Amino acid sequence: MTSDSTDIFSRHWLRWLLLLWVLSAVGLVLYRWPQINWFALGDTDDNLRMMQVRALLKGQDWYDLRQYRLNPPLGADIHWSHLVDLPIVAIILIFKPFLGGALAEKVAIALAPMIPLGVVLVGLGLTVRRLVAPASFIVAAAIFLCSYTALLMFMPTRIDHHGWQLAMLTLMLAGLADPKQMRGGLAVGIATALSLVIGLEMILYLAIGGAAVGLRWIIDQEQRVRLRSYGASLAVGVALGFAGFASYANRVPRCDALTPVWLSVMVLAGALLVALSFIRAEKTSHRFLLAALAGALSLAFLALVWPDCLGRPEQVSPELEKLWLANISEAKPLYKQNWPTILSVSVLLIGLFGSFWALWRERLSERGAAWASVALLSLLSALMLLWQTRAAASAIMFAVPGATVLGWAIIPKLRAHNNMLVRVFGTTAAFMFVSGLWAQLVIGQIPNPNVATLRMKLVNKANSTCPTMPALRPIALLPKATIMTFVDLGPRLITVTHHNAIAGPYHRNGAAILDIHKVFRGPADGARVIMKRHGATMLLICPNMSESTIYAVQNPKGFYVQLAKGHVPDWLEPVALPARSPYKLWRVKG
Repeated sequence: MTSDSTDIFSRHWLRWLLLLWVLSAVGLVLYRWPQINWFALGDTDDNLRMMQVRALLKGQDWYDLRQYRLNPPLGADIHWSHLVDLPIVAIILIFKPFLGGALAEKVAIALAPMIPLGVVLVGLGLTVRRLVAPASFIVAAAIFLCSYTALLMFMPTRIDHHGWQLAMLTLMLAGLADPKQMRGGLAVGIATALSLVIGLEMILYLAIGGAAVGLRWIIDQEQRVRLRSYGASLAVGVALGFAGFASYANRVPRCDALTPVWLSVMVLAGALLVALSFIRAEKTSHRFLLAALAGALSLAFLALVWPDCLGRPEQVSPELEKLWLANISEAKPLYKQNWPTILSVSVLLIGLFGSFWALWRERLSERGAAWASVALLSLLSALMLLWQTRAAASAIMFAVPGATVLGWAIIPKLRAHNNMLVRVFGTTAAFMFVSGLWAQLVIGQIPNPNVATLRMKLVNKANSTCPTMPALRPIALLPKATIMTFVDLGPRLITVTHHNAIAGPYHRNGAAILDIHKVFRGPADGARVIMKRHGATMLLICPNMSESTIYAVQNPKGFYVQLAKGHVPDWLEPVALPARSPYKLWRVKG
């Protein structure tokens, strides 16, 4: 971090960042090569994303996103869009003529997550270059790459939409930090629109980003160009996104995706912001009242026209909430997780402190408003963890600028110290502190007592074994059938076999999910009736998988527990599987 080195980094920062991205991508592909080779799409969303890509490549209507291999012939209503499918489709089409379909898919699951990773590195790099120092992008990139919790969203085989949503958040941050009004407003508006096309998971953060743009106009009327470009790009962006990507199912009023509900709200909000930008209100208080009125009109429109969308966007039934949604681990608050999970997000506290420290230091400068936005987003994302742990990755992303500014303040002083030990060990210790890397090392050294129990060993073994290709191959060789199995196994089953399943963990298909819960929690006779209604001719379980433990705890005398103990009703006959198979499979007689 001498003047010469920082000058080299700052002048050619994009080249250095590109090199770092390539090296990181190569390292991650090598690290995840076994998973790539075995097509180990570990998450249900990754598996269903691949099925959505396959359906598109086979000619399914662009606007029809139903997954017909779940709950056939009706299919499962999926609330996603095709936007993040496009890079996966492109990679498959490029490599398929040379490698064949199967290998092309492996290349796609390896390379597709690297694209949003590159976007994240650029977004964070732009943010800290504008807020900290021109050469600080390398520190921000290093901090991000050392955060395993956030990096997991960009690992090869992680092809779901979450990585792209995080990438849009970093572009929003870069726009908020941009001193050029039009470019910054456009960046925030376009990133917001693209994120909404992908999904609504980040809508609270996006709203804060929009509020930050409005606040800058309230403080300084000369920020009207930023406000105008943001409002216009938001309204036009969501309109184009809806026209190009909204499925048939999303063209009716629903609260969980970019439907007419959020399309109308965002277009109205964008139009109001554009209108505000043309009003000459000299007093800050007048601008505040005008902005408050625009916000109130938008909220009133939502409340009066779409009142059902004031609650949770999933709109699941109380029964589904109790039996299924409340038992999803990542949907639980951070304080209910084990201590390694809690410790793994420690960097967000460091970043939160750094953001507010930088805000205080820059409160009178042009950077003060941008740091206020970063600090608010960092605080909100940290508080979100008290609601759902799934907010951890976004919280860490927002913490990176704050952690970077601390590192940039501490590390150069240590590197310039006269004592060699201070330069070497002090710099290392400082980076481990600001990056949270110390927490990862602690987690790796101290055994987790929860994992050491016999029960957790059995659960972890089942979770890691059952979804694998070798375990499912004997089932894939059987004649095609509709199989009743766990909710979390459904997407994997249809991805690597030719069989159909009943449901996956997707809230719009609440009736099918409830039926699976009723099968495994209820009596055998009830299970037979439900299976017949869905046309399921086979029943598959993997004892000790996480989902099965819920059935066992909530009804120790239920159908799943009886099957696991070997108490099988006479209307089922066993299907032979290899002796080492983790599965148990039966066929319905007659």
